[in-house]
Amino acid sequence: MIYLKLLYIFFKIGLFGFGGGYGMLSLIQFEVVEKNHFLTVEQFADIVAISQATPGPIGINCATYVGFTASGNVFGSAVATIAVVLPSFILMLILAKIFVKFQKNIYFTSSLRVLRMAVVGLIAAAALMLITEESFGKNYSDIFSWAIFAVTFAAVKFLKINPIAMILIAGVFGLLLY
Repeated sequence: MIYLKLLYIFFKIGLFGFGGGYGMLSLIQFEVVEKNHFLTVEQFADIVAISQATPGPIGINCATYVGFTASGNVFGSAVATIAVVLPSFILMLILAKIFVKFQKNIYFTSSLRVLRMAVVGLIAAAALMLITEESFGKNYSDIFSWAIFAVTFAAVKFLKINPIAMILIAGVFGLLLY
Protein backbone atom coordinates (compact mmCIF):
# COMPACT_ATOMS: atom_id res chain seq x y z
CA MET A 1 0.00 0.00 0.00
CA ILE A 2 2.84 2.43 0.84
CA TYR A 3 4.36 1.86 -2.61
CA LEU A 4 1.15 2.79 -4.41
CA LYS A 5 0.86 5.92 -2.28
CA LEU A 6 4.46 6.86 -3.05
CA LEU A 7 3.85 6.22 -6.75
CA TYR A 8 0.72 8.37 -6.77
CA ILE A 9 2.20 11.21 -4.68
CA PHE A 10 5.47 11.52 -6.58
CA PHE A 11 3.89 11.07 -10.01
CA LYS A 12 1.56 13.95 -9.15
CA ILE A 13 4.50 16.04 -7.91
CA GLY A 14 6.47 15.27 -11.08
CA LEU A 15 3.47 16.21 -13.18
CA PHE A 16 2.62 19.49 -11.45
CA GLY A 17 5.96 20.49 -9.92
CA PHE A 18 6.90 23.43 -12.12
CA GLY A 19 9.98 25.49 -11.41
CA GLY A 20 12.46 22.67 -10.98
CA GLY A 21 13.48 20.83 -7.84
CA TYR A 22 13.20 23.79 -5.51
CA GLY A 23 9.69 24.41 -6.80
CA MET A 24 8.82 20.81 -5.94
CA LEU A 25 9.97 21.02 -2.34
CA SER A 26 6.84 22.72 -1.04
CA LEU A 27 4.66 20.15 -2.81
CA ILE A 28 6.73 17.31 -1.39
CA GLN A 29 6.57 18.77 2.11
CA PHE A 30 2.81 19.21 1.92
CA GLU A 31 2.26 15.65 0.68
CA VAL A 32 4.69 13.74 2.91
CA VAL A 33 4.66 15.83 6.11
CA GLU A 34 1.31 17.55 6.39
CA LYS A 35 -1.09 15.38 4.41
CA ASN A 36 0.23 11.80 4.75
CA HIS A 37 2.43 12.16 7.86
CA PHE A 38 5.20 9.96 6.44
CA LEU A 39 7.82 12.26 8.00
CA THR A 40 8.15 14.88 10.69
CA VAL A 41 9.13 18.44 9.83
CA GLU A 42 12.60 17.79 11.28
CA GLN A 43 13.07 14.64 9.17
CA PHE A 44 12.00 16.53 6.05
CA ALA A 45 14.44 19.36 6.82
CA ASP A 46 17.23 16.80 7.18
CA ILE A 47 16.24 15.19 3.88
CA VAL A 48 16.30 18.56 2.11
CA ALA A 49 19.77 19.28 3.52
CA ILE A 50 21.06 15.88 2.39
CA SER A 51 19.41 16.33 -1.02
CA GLN A 52 21.23 19.64 -1.48
CA ALA A 53 24.55 18.15 -0.45
CA THR A 54 24.42 15.16 -2.79
CA PRO A 55 25.00 15.37 -6.55
CA GLY A 56 21.96 15.53 -8.77
CA PRO A 57 18.70 17.44 -8.96
CA ILE A 58 17.32 18.28 -5.53
CA GLY A 59 13.75 17.21 -6.36
CA ILE A 60 14.83 13.75 -7.47
CA ASN A 61 17.24 13.35 -4.55
CA CYS A 62 14.50 14.39 -2.15
CA ALA A 63 12.08 11.88 -3.68
CA THR A 64 14.69 9.14 -3.31
CA TYR A 65 15.33 9.89 0.37
CA VAL A 66 11.63 10.37 1.19
CA GLY A 67 10.82 7.06 -0.51
CA PHE A 68 13.42 5.28 1.57
CA THR A 69 12.40 6.94 4.84
CA ALA A 70 8.67 6.40 4.27
CA SER A 71 8.97 2.74 3.23
CA GLY A 72 12.08 1.72 5.13
CA ASN A 73 13.72 0.10 2.11
CA VAL A 74 15.37 0.72 -1.25
CA PHE A 75 12.28 -0.35 -3.21
CA GLY A 76 10.43 2.66 -1.79
CA SER A 77 13.30 4.87 -2.96
CA ALA A 78 13.09 3.41 -6.45
CA VAL A 79 9.31 3.84 -6.63
CA ALA A 80 9.43 7.49 -5.53
CA THR A 81 12.36 8.32 -7.81
CA ILE A 82 10.84 6.69 -10.88
CA ALA A 83 7.44 8.26 -10.16
CA VAL A 84 8.83 11.81 -9.93
CA VAL A 85 10.69 11.57 -13.27
CA LEU A 86 8.06 9.55 -15.14
CA PRO A 87 5.87 12.52 -16.20
CA SER A 88 8.87 14.32 -17.73
CA PHE A 89 9.98 11.12 -19.45
CA ILE A 90 6.51 10.57 -20.95
CA LEU A 91 6.33 14.20 -22.10
CA MET A 92 9.73 13.94 -23.79
CA LEU A 93 8.64 10.76 -25.60
CA ILE A 94 5.53 12.54 -26.88
CA LEU A 95 7.56 15.59 -27.97
CA ALA A 96 10.09 13.34 -29.72
CA LYS A 97 7.29 11.66 -31.69
CA ILE A 98 5.86 15.05 -32.62
CA PHE A 99 9.30 16.24 -33.70
CA VAL A 100 9.86 13.19 -35.92
CA LYS A 101 6.40 13.58 -37.45
CA PHE A 102 6.70 17.30 -38.21
CA GLN A 103 10.45 17.79 -38.69
CA LYS A 104 10.02 18.53 -42.40
CA ASN A 105 7.04 20.87 -41.89
CA ILE A 106 8.02 24.46 -42.74
CA TYR A 107 5.87 25.98 -39.99
CA PHE A 108 7.28 23.63 -37.38
CA THR A 109 10.90 24.25 -38.39
CA SER A 110 10.26 28.00 -38.46
CA SER A 111 8.85 27.81 -34.93
CA LEU A 112 11.93 25.93 -33.75
CA ARG A 113 14.18 28.53 -35.36
CA VAL A 114 12.37 31.29 -33.46
CA LEU A 115 12.60 29.27 -30.22
CA ARG A 116 16.32 28.76 -30.81
CA MET A 117 16.80 32.53 -31.11
CA ALA A 118 14.79 33.08 -27.93
CA VAL A 119 16.96 30.56 -26.06
CA VAL A 120 20.12 32.30 -27.28
CA GLY A 121 18.65 35.57 -26.02
CA LEU A 122 17.87 34.07 -22.61
CA ILE A 123 21.38 32.63 -22.30
CA ALA A 124 22.87 35.99 -23.33
CA ALA A 125 20.70 37.77 -20.75
CA ALA A 126 21.92 35.35 -18.07
CA ALA A 127 25.53 35.95 -19.12
CA LEU A 128 25.05 39.72 -18.96
CA MET A 129 23.62 39.40 -15.47
CA LEU A 130 26.87 37.71 -14.42
CA ILE A 131 28.96 40.67 -15.55
CA THR A 132 29.04 42.49 -12.25
CA GLU A 133 31.54 44.59 -10.34
CA GLU A 134 32.12 41.58 -8.07
CA SER A 135 33.21 39.49 -11.07
CA PHE A 136 35.04 42.12 -13.13
CA GLY A 137 36.31 44.56 -10.52
CA LYS A 138 35.40 48.11 -9.62
CA ASN A 139 34.25 49.97 -12.73
CA TYR A 140 34.60 46.63 -14.59
CA SER A 141 38.35 47.23 -14.93
CA ASP A 142 39.75 43.82 -13.94
CA ILE A 143 41.83 43.05 -17.02
CA PHE A 144 42.46 39.42 -16.02
CA SER A 145 38.75 38.60 -15.84
CA TRP A 146 38.16 40.22 -19.21
CA ALA A 147 41.16 38.35 -20.66
CA ILE A 148 39.84 35.00 -19.39
CA PHE A 149 36.44 35.85 -20.84
CA ALA A 150 37.86 36.88 -24.24
CA VAL A 151 40.20 33.90 -24.57
CA THR A 152 37.48 31.47 -23.54
CA PHE A 153 34.99 32.99 -25.98
CA ALA A 154 37.51 32.95 -28.85
CA ALA A 155 38.62 29.39 -28.12
CA VAL A 156 35.06 28.09 -28.17
CA LYS A 157 33.83 30.21 -31.09
CA PHE A 158 36.77 30.16 -33.47
CA LEU A 159 39.00 27.25 -32.44
CA LYS A 160 36.00 25.01 -31.72
CA ILE A 161 37.42 23.84 -28.37
CA ASN A 162 34.94 21.98 -26.20
CA PRO A 163 33.04 24.50 -24.00
CA ILE A 164 33.21 22.25 -20.94
CA ALA A 165 36.98 21.98 -21.30
CA MET A 166 37.21 25.76 -21.58
CA ILE A 167 35.06 26.24 -18.48
CA LEU A 168 37.43 23.99 -16.55
CA ILE A 169 40.52 25.73 -17.94
CA ALA A 170 39.06 29.18 -17.18
CA GLY A 171 38.23 27.99 -13.66
CA VAL A 172 41.82 26.87 -13.09
CA PHE A 173 43.15 30.21 -14.36
CA GLY A 174 40.68 32.03 -12.12
CA LEU A 175 41.85 30.03 -9.11
CA LEU A 176 45.50 30.69 -9.91
CA LEU A 177 44.97 34.41 -10.47
CA TYR A 178 42.72 35.07 -7.50
